[in-house]
Amino acid sequence: MFAIIGILVVLGAVVGGYLMEHGNLKVLMQPAELVIIGGAAIGTVLIANPLHILKGIAGGLGGAFSASKFSKAIYVESLKNLYDLFNKARKDGLVALEGDIEDPAKSPLLSKNPVFSKNHHIQDYFCDTMRMAVSGVEAFDLDQMMELDMDVHHHEAAQPIAALSSMADSLPGLGIVAAVLGVVITMGALGGPPEEIGHKVAAALVGTFLGILLCYGFIGPLAANMTKAAEEEHAFMYVLRVMIYAFLKGTAPILAVEVARRSVPGHVRPSFQVLEKACRGGGEAAAAAAAATSA
Repeated sequence: MFAIIGILVVLGAVVGGYLMEHGNLKVLMQPAELVIIGGAAIGTVLIANPLHILKGIAGGLGGAFSASKFSKAIYVESLKNLYDLFNKARKDGLVALEGDIEDPAKSPLLSKNPVFSKNHHIQDYFCDTMRMAVSGVEAFDLDQMMELDMDVHHHEAAQPIAALSSMADSLPGLGIVAAVLGVVITMGALGGPPEEIGHKVAAALVGTFLGILLCYGFIGPLAANMTKAAEEEHAFMYVLRVMIYAFLKGTAPILAVEVARRSVPGHVRPSFQVLEKACRGGGEAAAAAAAATSA
């Protein structure tokens, strides 16, 4: 939502300032310049990146225009789900979790959580870890596995961002390419009417303008937005890691929840009272309260 507002602000400020200087918007309408810059930029991305990174760019751009997937209410719900799972494991043993982790879609706890049900990597991260725990792997070894998994995933998430950032960095140069082509066309029109030459020079300069605007006004900020989304997912995985490790070391589920809560980023961290209320039985009400607080 804020990405859309930001784009509108950028366009409004640039176009509004141009009109205040009595500029003619028709001069900026140069489809050919946009085809040169945009097409060449897309081509550079296709040359430099394999298919899975291109898919990551498309998915990341789609996520940039939606709300955060890791709100305060999501953290409350997720920590409560883990608290219930670990309470079940404490009473009946880790083997009792086999049904939940082998088929999360049918788990009464995991299937209702939007993070676990819609993010296959986080689901696999949690379920694969708990499978190893059920198999008897020590907590320290599991923590090492989780750290390795997080590092690999963070590296993969950074690749589409780096590709999009490289595309943004290329746009000013491609704008110069479009401008040079415009100058070439202008040179061919020398000796013609001054108005025609002036129009062609203006069209060439629009190429430079578009390249710089697309780089610093749109593509660069979208890459930065994708970076923050990747960091939010990384932070959520770290919270899961902290809670799993705390529980497997023998910490009581309610204390493991508190340890995990302390590792939640400050802007979405639920209060002690809200999380305790959720874990003690007021789950939906507490999640609603957390959502209202974050809003």
